[in-house]
Amino acid sequence: MKLSKEFKIGIVVVCTISAFIWGISFLKGTNLFTSKYYLYAVYPKIDNLIPSSPLQINGYKIGQIKTISLIQNDGKNVVLVKFLLLEDIQIPKNSIARAVSSDLLGSKAVEVIFSKESEFVVNGDTLIAETEQGLKESFNKQLAPLQAKAENLLGSIDSVMTVAKLMLNAKTRENIDQSFESVRKAILSLEQTAYKLDDLMASEKPKMSNILTNLSDITSNLNKSENKINNILNNFSNLSDTLVKTQLKSAVNNADNTLKELNGLLAKINQGQGTLGKLAKNDSLYNNLNKSSEDLDKLLKDLKENPKRYVHFSIFGRKK
Repeated sequence: MKLSKEFKIGIVVVCTISAFIWGISFLKGTNLFTSKYYLYAVYPKIDNLIPSSPLQINGYKIGQIKTISLIQNDGKNVVLVKFLLLEDIQIPKNSIARAVSSDLLGSKAVEVIFSKESEFVVNGDTLIAETEQGLKESFNKQLAPLQAKAENLLGSIDSVMTVAKLMLNAKTRENIDQSFESVRKAILSLEQTAYKLDDLMASEKPKMSNILTNLSDITSNLNKSENKINNILNNFSNLSDTLVKTQLKSAVNNADNTLKELNGLLAKINQGQGTLGKLAKNDSLYNNLNKSSEDLDKLLKDLKENPKRYVHFSIFGRKK
């Protein structure tokens, strides 16, 4: 069977138109050869949501916005968004379709947040709509406390300036001028002191050089005498070891025992025990000695006054 030229041209035109329609649908993200699966969401307002904006789960695109239309709901204007699903995904009922920012340029996407329902949506069901806080609202929310703080700060500054104006009278300004003048004089004095220090350092530079040279010599001598110093330290260490090894502990113990015995002896003497204790605590010996001294004094005095009573001296013999 021979095909006519017109038939061939018709087939080519139909194929071209079909390819053109398929290409446009492909560029829009629509596959003509897949089954249509639609979901809906009703938003109070949309910011930069447009048809073909992606519908995604955890950043993975599962569909796109098909159409956006304005409808009436309870006397209010709301936005109906129709989603076309390109993937066969089981989405639980009462899941949330949240409008989020997809980049820093303000482009929008819809993120599906699964609920904990066990049943899944079917074609034509409606998801719960939710909008992310916009950049303007977020900025206003963060700017509000800063604005309040700025207003309070301006009020505080105004109060401070009022107080400063009251305090800075003529006398106060004069005192401030005098204070600045004193500061200037102090700076000049410090500058002159610095000049004097420079002159002193210049004049004493040879002496400083000699001192540093002497310090260097001392350090060198110490380095040379390092072995001797080490020997001295070793000798001290050996001496301390020798003292540790001697019977110093036993000598200390003997001295301790001697002190204990001496303390016991003193305690007995204090209690009047023994000869020394009786001499220390009993006053009879003192009284007897005192009485004997008085008697002796009387005897000497009588001997001086009446010597003949005690001493008899005669050349011719004793008188009867």
